Amino acid sequence: MLLSDVVDTAEAVAATRSRLVKIEALATLLRMLEPAEVPIAVGFLTASPRQGRIGVGWRSLSSFDADHATSSTLTLEEVDEALGGLAEASGAGSVAVRGDALRDLASRATAPEWEFLRRVMLGELRTGALEGVLLDAIARAAERDAAAVRRAAMLSGDLGETARLALSGSADDLAAIGLEVGRAVLPMLASSAATASEAVEAVGEASVEYKLDGARIQVHRRGADVRIFTRNLADITHRLPEVVEVVRGMPVDAVILDGETLALDEDDAPRPFQDTMSRFGAERAREVVLHPWFFDVLHVDGRDLLDEPLRVRRDELGRIAPHHRIPGEVTADPEVAERVAAEALEAGHEGVVVKAIDSTYAAGRRGASWVKVKPVHTFDLVVLAAEWGYGRRTGWLSNLHLGALDATGEFGGGFVMVGKTFKGLTDALLTWQTERFQELAVRETPGTVWLPPEIVVEIAIDGVQRSTRYPGGVALRFARVKRYRDDKRADEADTIQTLREMLRG
Repeated sequence: MLLSDVVDTAEAVAATRSRLVKIEALATLLRMLEPAEVPIAVGFLTASPRQGRIGVGWRSLSSFDADHATSSTLTLEEVDEALGGLAEASGAGSVAVRGDALRDLASRATAPEWEFLRRVMLGELRTGALEGVLLDAIARAAERDAAAVRRAAMLSGDLGETARLALSGSADDLAAIGLEVGRAVLPMLASSAATASEAVEAVGEASVEYKLDGARIQVHRRGADVRIFTRNLADITHRLPEVVEVVRGMPVDAVILDGETLALDEDDAPRPFQDTMSRFGAERAREVVLHPWFFDVLHVDGRDLLDEPLRVRRDELGRIAPHHRIPGEVTADPEVAERVAAEALEAGHEGVVVKAIDSTYAAGRRGASWVKVKPVHTFDLVVLAAEWGYGRRTGWLSNLHLGALDATGEFGGGFVMVGKTFKGLTDALLTWQTERFQELAVRETPGTVWLPPEIVVEIAIDGVQRSTRYPGGVALRFARVKRYRDDKRADEADTIQTLREMLRG
């Protein structure tokens, strides 16, 4: 299959809000693929190439120009082979090798194909082809039971291979996929609520547990062999020897655990999230010690617990890891839930997760039985620029560049960029800001309109983290637009100093 067929489908999916239309477009594409092409196409549609990290960042992709092809000739397998070469390049001269390979690929791709590939490589493809939609499309294309496809994907942790098996194998092949110690599964996710009492009222009797500001980990052990995976199923065992030792000390032979790990300061309070994540990204000295806490167990010594109620899994976890179970209480009382939430915040954590005590573990799904509750921080920031949208947002200025006021001049005065967001923008806001921003524009660069620092926007964030990308050394976490503040002047915006203070808790 030609890459252009996938690009056209991605554009069609991005251009509609209809879930049914998205599913049918994706199913039509999937039916046309050869078995070997299925994992490749699924990887492209989810911006998760089969090769994983390929060693190419935004600097590499923005540092050269290429004359693109005028007609589509690239096949999926040719692109997959090229990405494989990029991923394998290492050692002396690898930067030059990657640069040559990128230029070659860019010259063989049409301009739309290259833009698609660039976003795939950066993990920035936003087509609306979320995994849930794609799973339904796989089931439709293969004429398989949607629940069976979903469960196979959850337990295998590999959406591409699940799609290949569904489309080319039998229903029995799909059903044979089960939980396997040593093979990561997609984690269960939580929905959100404003308060702990609201969450308890929604789910009934629940385990109200601290929500740590750490990194999600899934730990598998068989005998002395321990493997640790991130929430995205990357194997990081070699980076977390202290977690390995904790799990090796548990009174089990085989186990699968779900939890978090984070760094603590000298007072046993949680250190900033970025300190924890520093242990995941690169080899470094072990001056940051990570501590594991677990909130679920999926398997113990030959017994799968996925379909057991949480109260059973919780008891098993207390038996095998009593000193490493995340704090919490079982209650149906909203007042007790609020007290636990207050205690979690007082201890420096994010909030709580409220889990229905009789819920099963729905791997890979964001259901109603787990509900996270954490306070939302809002800040008034200034719009420095906006990027032209694509897909459904083509023709609108969408992604906002956000700046905080440098009140003391320590970063050169003016406004300091702290992040970007396109989230929370309604069609009405997109229309308004597209018209207004073009009226105010002071300059334009390819894809971006730059503004005078005048427009104040209220932004909700979940927190901040250290950043080497932005000059103020801080970046927003999960930023989204609440509203524009026509009542505020730019010199009334929140400061970079206030945001940096959040790094210290």
